[in-house]
Amino acid sequence: MPMHQHFAMMAAYNRWSNRLVYDCAAQLDVDDLDRQTGAFFGSLMATLNHVLVADRIWMKRFTGEGDAPTRLDATIHRGLAELRTAREAEDARIVAWIDGLDDAAFGGRFTYLTATDMRTVSQRLAPALAHFFNHQTHHRGQCHGMLTGFGQPSLALDLIYFQRTPEGRPYA
Repeated sequence: MPMHQHFAMMAAYNRWSNRLVYDCAAQLDVDDLDRQTGAFFGSLMATLNHVLVADRIWMKRFTGEGDAPTRLDATIHRGLAELRTAREAEDARIVAWIDGLDDAAFGGRFTYLTATDMRTVSQRLAPALAHFFNHQTHHRGQCHGMLTGFGQPSLALDLIYFQRTPEGRPYA
């Protein structure tokens, strides 16, 4: 599978799985959304905010455009509906940006400042994208754990399930 197709699949999978997590989260009341669970960012809302924060930081690094929060624990939106709208817009931005790249771009380098200790880092795009999508999957797993802990049905978020959907079939 060419690099472009692989990362286009990951962008589409990211959008699909975020939609499932937000659909499930919408079934909860505010108390559950904000309940401290012991997860790295504490609550489901804080974790969902963190994923969007990190995505915006990385997209600013990748593209030079957009808002980039300065703290990994920043709150972009306190309400789930507003956060979902922002999430959907960011997912569309990610998909469109990946779609606009050619295979050669993935071997190119880019330079950025780290968010936590302000170091300059230069690296190839493909490994950074691997981290970008893996980071999202990692925290969606935490969200999934919180959701099932609140009595919600377990979600089938595996990449293979995405590949079996009409949206994912082109990548299977």
